[in-house]
Amino acid sequence: QVQLVESGGGLVQAGGSLRLSCAASGSIFSINAMGWYRQAPRKQRELVAAITRGGSTNYADSVKGRFTISRDNSKNTVYLQMNSLKPEDTAVYYCHADVKEWVGLGTYDSDYWGQGTQVTVSS
Repeated sequence: QVQLVESGGGLVQAGGSLRLSCAASGSIFSINAMGWYRQAPRKQRELVAAITRGGSTNYADSVKGRFTISRDNSKNTVYLQMNSLKPEDTAVYYCHADVKEWVGLGTYDSDYWGQGTQVTVSS
């Protein structure tokens, strides 16, 4: 089993910044892509940013130039630096990871989600 634990959410005024962290732990052989998704009330969950193990990144158009995703492979941790926050960024942010985990004497590919962290941006 693998656990993803997020931290760093909170309340911030428009124009402010927050940094989210997500640490993975458990029976991890390796982690491939990691990413951040968000879900606002009455809306579908959407991809915010993703990063491969090699460092290639992908961003939603709505956050390009404001958010930066990064990861520390030695710590199995992914970060999301959010700058110039807007009220429309308000949502629950979820961490996601594609994990190759140990199962018995072999490995198995699974994907995991964090529990979510609330980000609220006031106008």
